[in-house]
Amino acid sequence: MNKLLISLSFADEMSMNKILLLVSTWFILFASCAQQSEQQYTNALINESSPYLLQHANNPVNWYPWGEEALSKAKKEGKLLVISIGYSACHWCHVMEHESYEDTVVSELMNKHYVSIKIDREERPDIDQVYIEAAQMLNGSAGWPLNVIALPDATPVFTGTYFPKDQWIKILNRIQSLYESDPDRLKEQSRRIMSNLKKYNSELAAESSSISNDEISDAIKKWLGLMDKKNGGLQNSQKFPLPGSYQQLLNYSISSEDTKTRDAVVLTLNKMALGGLFDHVGGGFHRYTVEPTWKIPHFEKMLYDNAQMISLYSVAYQVTNNPLYKDVVDQTINFIVEELSNSSGGFYSSYDADSEGEEGKYYVWTSDEIATLLGDDAGAFMDYFTITNKGNWEDGKNILYAKKSPYEYFSDKKTNRSLQENLDILKSYRAKRIKPGLDDKILTSWNALMLKGLVDAYRATQNKDYLNLAIANGNFILKNQLFEDGHLNRNYKDGQSKINGFLDDYAMTIQAFVALYQVTFDNKWLDSSLKLTEYCVTHFYNSERGLFRYKSDLDEALIVEKYTINDNVIPSGNSVMAINLLILGNMYFDTHDNYLDISAEMLSKAAIDFKESPYYHYGWLPGYQMLHKGFYEIAIVGEDYEALRRDLQKTYVPGAIYLGGDVENLPLLENKLVEGKTFIYVCKEKFCKLPVQSVEDALALLK
Repeated sequence: MNKLLISLSFADEMSMNKILLLVSTWFILFASCAQQSEQQYTNALINESSPYLLQHANNPVNWYPWGEEALSKAKKEGKLLVISIGYSACHWCHVMEHESYEDTVVSELMNKHYVSIKIDREERPDIDQVYIEAAQMLNGSAGWPLNVIALPDATPVFTGTYFPKDQWIKILNRIQSLYESDPDRLKEQSRRIMSNLKKYNSELAAESSSISNDEISDAIKKWLGLMDKKNGGLQNSQKFPLPGSYQQLLNYSISSEDTKTRDAVVLTLNKMALGGLFDHVGGGFHRYTVEPTWKIPHFEKMLYDNAQMISLYSVAYQVTNNPLYKDVVDQTINFIVEELSNSSGGFYSSYDADSEGEEGKYYVWTSDEIATLLGDDAGAFMDYFTITNKGNWEDGKNILYAKKSPYEYFSDKKTNRSLQENLDILKSYRAKRIKPGLDDKILTSWNALMLKGLVDAYRATQNKDYLNLAIANGNFILKNQLFEDGHLNRNYKDGQSKINGFLDDYAMTIQAFVALYQVTFDNKWLDSSLKLTEYCVTHFYNSERGLFRYKSDLDEALIVEKYTINDNVIPSGNSVMAINLLILGNMYFDTHDNYLDISAEMLSKAAIDFKESPYYHYGWLPGYQMLHKGFYEIAIVGEDYEALRRDLQKTYVPGAIYLGGDVENLPLLENKLVEGKTFIYVCKEKFCKLPVQSVEDALALLK
């Protein structure tokens, strides 16, 4: 009996193995067929370089990139356009792709009745701005993915963000049905939208105004009234860093000796540095927090945020000497060097929020993981970073955030390892996880912000590696993005650079090159700045409006000509250009004094808006302060200029312009060289005090 049972069991096992083998064979064949089925869809995005567009290149939707082919096809066939705008790190863009754009029912509907265009908003912010504005007018809000339905001439009739599959199908069917049965109704909708868009853009900064010191002070008080006095930042349910705005507030607090404003900025800096917005394990900042205490981030990491955070915390370190701020600078730069650096000197754009289809999975921890990894140090570590057994976030997971500086918390606690050593243990463990998706395109304006951040970090820390990184990035832009005629390209990936630059590309690059000159006194950076500025004035400036348009007059016209003066997560090209022209106009007053006239006109155009909402026009503040209070030109000339420049720049002086070297190659340097000596000239609006030879004496003159 036992032999029979053994025999039957063996036979059953053999049969089961055959069944498993058969099932696995069918599964492999099915998976192979499914893969082939997925790969058989290839649309016109396959030839693009943008990672976001390439994500959609195998969708069954017959996507086109923005361009003549798609726009002509819509007009020729009389079809409506679907214009879908997003970016690689966008969580809900991924969700809508999986739910709708990978679905054959949706794709058949879109392919039959629509010409569908996919746009990477980071490559084409010009297009994004137009349709985002339309969405805000129609819906009162906007975001990404931005889905627009437009007439064949690209004028919008409908806008929205993320839609679940069933809702998106209903929208497509309803608008197509209306287009067939009552096209005049859609045309009238389009006319109303276009009328409002054109009116808004024509009225933007149409009136000039002066601004007094008292009005600047009143605007700052209004700004502070909107600040969160407990958590820092603006009073919102979500918290975006807006580092450029806090840097301008910090500058104002120094030049105006305004301790209340300084305290508001310091509170914000501390909360951001200690909260979950900052990646304590790997360095760098996430894009924003989904609640008001800076603890729970939306996990995207963007180059433009981190670049400006480096500038902000570098200046804050110079002003306060708080070692926490230096740690933030060093760790953020280290993150960018390790994760966002191209071997040619450029910097990549972003990391996704998602990994393995789950937002934040790469960054969060269980208490068991921490306990296993850190052993005896786990208790103090978990207490410091508010880690609990139940989790401080969701599904038992923890986000690292602290309530006080590590220099304060660990001052009286004994641990086997330092805080940084314990963080490094977590970092090594985390490196084994599947990383979020990387968007490895290189954008000129974002790289210029990073270059400026590295210059500011070098001035604050005197770390020569940061200067070398800045010079390498500057050379990358010169070699790959700047052309002989002075025009600048926006994007770069895999050796391709094909999109003409927009105003912010020029403005940020000019700003960065001027900053790089001031820590090297290498005139090639000023020469390049002038070249770019001349091109910008020729092809972007509208003398009738007194502003720079967002697109070059040599590029294709869109449905609306855009001008921007409001500063958001990234400052506007116009506010940056106003300061660039003010600085270059003073450096080259003998040949480019027209720059000063243009800058003054621009500042007058933005004055009303600044007074009404200074927090969204923060980039104009230094211009108003320069015009009212003047600014220092600090010339360092002679053989030992480098050592004196380096020591003098350890002290932060808002609005100061540094120039010099061992040759008289600028108007402000003429007749200042004395053989065998190195002098520091402290000048204000080109009138110089007697030269001094020590940093201490120069600082005394500045005070």
